[in-house]
Amino acid sequence: MKKLLVPLCIIFAIAAAMPVAAQRKSADYSTLYAGELSTVNYFNSASENEQIMSANTVDGLVEYDRYGIVRPSLAKAWTTSPDGLVWTFTLKPGLKWVTWEGKDYAEVVAQDWVDSAKYFMTKANASPTADIIYGIVKNGEAYFKGTVTDFGQVGVKAKDKYTLEYTLAKPVPYFLSMLTYVSFLPVNGRFLAEQGSKFGTDNKAMLYNGAYIMTVFEPQVSRELVRNEKYWDKANVPIKRLIFKYNKEMSTLGPELFARGEITYIGIPSSIIDTWLKDPARKDLVRPSRVSAYTYFYALNFSPKFPAEYGPENWAVAVNNLSFRKALFHSLDRKAAMLTSEPYTPERRLQTTITPRNIIGSGGKDYVDMAELAAMTRTESFNKAKALEFKAKAMKELAGKASFPVKIPMPYNSSSTEWTNRAQVVEQQLETLLGKDFIDVIPLSFPATGFLGATRRAGNYAMQECNWGPDYADPETYTDPFVTGSNYNWPELAQGYAEANGKSKYENMVDAAKAVVTDMKKRYELFARAEAYFIDQAFVIPYALGGGGYEGSKLEPFTCPFAQFGMSNLKFKGQIVRDKAYSTEEYTRLEAAWNAERLAALQKAK
Repeated sequence: MKKLLVPLCIIFAIAAAMPVAAQRKSADYSTLYAGELSTVNYFNSASENEQIMSANTVDGLVEYDRYGIVRPSLAKAWTTSPDGLVWTFTLKPGLKWVTWEGKDYAEVVAQDWVDSAKYFMTKANASPTADIIYGIVKNGEAYFKGTVTDFGQVGVKAKDKYTLEYTLAKPVPYFLSMLTYVSFLPVNGRFLAEQGSKFGTDNKAMLYNGAYIMTVFEPQVSRELVRNEKYWDKANVPIKRLIFKYNKEMSTLGPELFARGEITYIGIPSSIIDTWLKDPARKDLVRPSRVSAYTYFYALNFSPKFPAEYGPENWAVAVNNLSFRKALFHSLDRKAAMLTSEPYTPERRLQTTITPRNIIGSGGKDYVDMAELAAMTRTESFNKAKALEFKAKAMKELAGKASFPVKIPMPYNSSSTEWTNRAQVVEQQLETLLGKDFIDVIPLSFPATGFLGATRRAGNYAMQECNWGPDYADPETYTDPFVTGSNYNWPELAQGYAEANGKSKYENMVDAAKAVVTDMKKRYELFARAEAYFIDQAFVIPYALGGGGYEGSKLEPFTCPFAQFGMSNLKFKGQIVRDKAYSTEEYTRLEAAWNAERLAALQKAK
């Protein structure tokens, strides 16, 4: 399927509100989950698992429709100053904050965004997404660091009850697309003060202004969201209840429960796809899952904090050797790994860059076809000859410095059958190609609940499959995991890469790209050069796109809000659950219709 490349920054014009259609009938939605929420507090949520909840319970200023066009949400209109620094939003009057019981608490007003911004920018609150907002708002970073102590000097102000003003530190061409992310959600300041440290600890310590209210939150049992009957756009919320049931054996038990009609959605592991497709009673219960803009890569950890038995000091010596990293880089057979998820069409998800194709473009040219990144887009990274060449160089360069084989602890989430299988495939494939005299890949099983806290965020790995989702429509968003202050793989600690200002060469290249805010072609080319350098130095091994795979679902496809960034695509708004599953044939037909409709909608919006 040929996809349309549309520079998303050109469709951010003020558009009419989503048309209110007659309420379509829908059954309830139900599914299983294996990983428990670490928090309900959207100020502290940074994973998709958590943000599914906030995306459906708290609305922001704008939203995206099913074709990816920005529309008013809680704001009814907005303007921007000629220099692009001041954005003024006019709110819809009469919007309500309600409690978990659906009772009125307060009206949604402009001050709610000011109170939210102050929370994010208060360093002691340790919001993991604070930099998204403080990095662009006037005096935001200074307030976060404490050099400005009066929040009145920060560029977020309530001009009156229904008028909100953002003043940016510099023009941000993708600013409107940022507003669908968690960092720009409002909060009622009075309720926040009343709750104190209890805010967001459970569903009762939250207020809701979105399509749903979380009425049940029983960790490792269930959570339930019901339609907010006081929601401003209730007519576009057909599903009345979203039911999530905890089951640590979700990946193995879920498909059978779906086949019996006990749940309405489940991912179908690739290990049973062939069996289902050959079963006349089940072949029409399966459909492809939509590919997302999440990027997947294998990160190499420059700040190892794993147990002594795996030799973290030895790994640190090895990973700081470029030849060692390139040996791993060229030895990963991405297709073999992807067959664990996509046994029929693995190519639809593979990629050799960090930033995916068809997300960002300028002048009719895709970002991944710019500057030095273009060559990487067209070149398969898996290369047996190069892998063995760099192995020989690494062993020579590391002689007397590192011990071989280098142990490589590689955590995986045991709740995912596909990830479990992939860990074994990657272990065998790398060790077979590079030899057990060179490396010893050690897959380590971790439970779903608290997985990231126990592994990546703690530095408890040598090599790990990681992912990142874009927060806004700009290549800058794909650099966030790799700059100082992130908790992915700490490349700023790599030996020999620091420049005179103390930052790594990569981060200085990123900063230079960030500084260009009007010439988009130049901006994107600079980011492309930085990304190409980062990949060439084998700090990570690009692997795949997110999404994809297979699912059993009664959800009507292509009706939810669509955006490749932020949280719009996590919303259930606009969707219906019918009484039977959608087959692959139906899905393909609806996808073709959606693509044609989206083309027309984008051309009209442009």
